Amino acid sequence: MFRGKWLAVVVAALPAIAAAQSQPDWKQVLERLQKLEEQNRELITEVRALRKQVGPGATATPTASAASAPNRDREGADPTSAPNRDHPGADPTSESPAGAGVEERLAIQEARIAEQQQSKVETENRLPVTLTGTVLFNAYLNGKYGAGQNTVLAATTPTNAVGGATFRQTVLGLKFQGPTVLGGAKVTGSIFMDFFGGSGGTLNQLFRLRVATVDLAWKNTTVSVGQDKPIIAPREPDSLAQVGISPLTDAGNLWLWQPQARVEHRLHFGDSAGLRAQAGVYQTSEGGTGLGAEYGDRLAPSRPGFEGRFEFWKAFGKRRIEIAPGFHASDTHVAAAKAPSRIYSIDWLIRPTGWFDLTGMFFEGENVSVLGALRQSVTSLPTGEIRSVKSYGGWAQASFHATRRLTFNVYGGQQDDRNKDLLLGAIGKNQMYAINAIYRLGSNVLTSFEASQVRTTYLGLGTRLNPHYDLAIAYLF
Repeated sequence: MFRGKWLAVVVAALPAIAAAQSQPDWKQVLERLQKLEEQNRELITEVRALRKQVGPGATATPTASAASAPNRDREGADPTSAPNRDHPGADPTSESPAGAGVEERLAIQEARIAEQQQSKVETENRLPVTLTGTVLFNAYLNGKYGAGQNTVLAATTPTNAVGGATFRQTVLGLKFQGPTVLGGAKVTGSIFMDFFGGSGGTLNQLFRLRVATVDLAWKNTTVSVGQDKPIIAPREPDSLAQVGISPLTDAGNLWLWQPQARVEHRLHFGDSAGLRAQAGVYQTSEGGTGLGAEYGDRLAPSRPGFEGRFEFWKAFGKRRIEIAPGFHASDTHVAAAKAPSRIYSIDWLIRPTGWFDLTGMFFEGENVSVLGALRQSVTSLPTGEIRSVKSYGGWAQASFHATRRLTFNVYGGQQDDRNKDLLLGAIGKNQMYAINAIYRLGSNVLTSFEASQVRTTYLGLGTRLNPHYDLAIAYLF
């Protein structure tokens, strides 16, 4: 009956449709109507078959997988237990017996819908939010010149070798999608935190902010505010051993997460080449320099720094090249003096084949500690002169993708400060070298072993070496 009424409405509307459509469009309408009729007949046939399967006296017998679907509102429920993350999009409750009745299938579908409703995350304004992060376990061993889990400098005097295990490098994050504003700009953002604050003792692992951004993205331009790495140093080596702070800290990687605002504009030269131009203001960190105690309360703790980076890229199928020069300019204020910070950099990605990557960065300049390098880049000389320490450094990594699951990374870096700008006992050079193997046990489970060595050269004291070994297991969600 309903089908007959629906067809009558369509037939009554045919003259209007014919007047508005050209001959080719009219044929498309008829074809679509014919397909709808065929689908309608198929649905009626399936409904009759299901009714025969149910029959009189049939009872609902949900499968164990459907009946035991996790209740995410229950305290202590595991929110990661339901999805099959080895096969994204798969649902373990979908594997019902081949002879399951319609009542059983309906129960399975109801359980699935209830599960999706409970796992959905939204803000008060009904905007989607994604929970992401890494649960990271590390077991490590340091040499006698090390201190704690992430040793970036070899100590001057030896102690007992230190080992342990920890989850404090676990990272939790939220990604959100916002509305469209200001002429079509899409608002997105993210925030990531870890447990690397505090002393590192069993009961003193504090929650802390790592990076956070809010982006307004148009087709070719993005405006961002947040806390992140310096604009001129977006890359870093791959490691599951050094996560609480970036790998190669104090050994060529300018990494310090600080508040900033930036603008990025993208230009395309065809489909396989382009330019990303970035510029912005970065808040420097001025503490811990090589100044004497008398200057402690006369040092401005932070200053605005101006940065720019210009990435040229070219793709050749699976091959790719990215080259990006950059600059930083700011001034450290000490009493009535100024110590300039001027840094020039270049970073790169070279992928000659699908199984090999070469990445890295090189910098040269003065007063580089404001971006997270060695904390000695402004010196007060015996004459009373305030001097910016000249420095150069950088890092490089070679990645070998042996299989789809196994990757080997070899990386190293150094920072070399000019000796004549330093006082006796300061660090003339700091180097670090590492090799690791990262194996993907599943789509979201990684394991890694890494061995590294730090070599720190102190003026007047010589060089100290410290090895570090780390075994990691990571669960990505």
